[in-house]
Amino acid sequence: MSYKDRITIEPGKRGGKPCIRGLRVTVYDVLEYLASGMTEEQILKDFPYLEAEDIRACLEFAADRERHLLATGA
Repeated sequence: MSYKDRITIEPGKRGGKPCIRGLRVTVYDVLEYLASGMTEEQILKDFPYLEAEDIRACLEFAADRERHLLATGA
């Protein structure tokens, strides 16, 4: 699986931020939940329409974005 199969960007949804499977939940939302100490299980319980693969896709997206920032020197 690639995050590109799960992360979508639509200009009219959530200001064009990367979202999960066209839902209104952004990658940033999920990363913020994880950073605040929520476990994957807690996130999935609070948001039953999300899947474990969605959370992994968010992490993969963030890692890929970081890798691109380092490669471009931005």
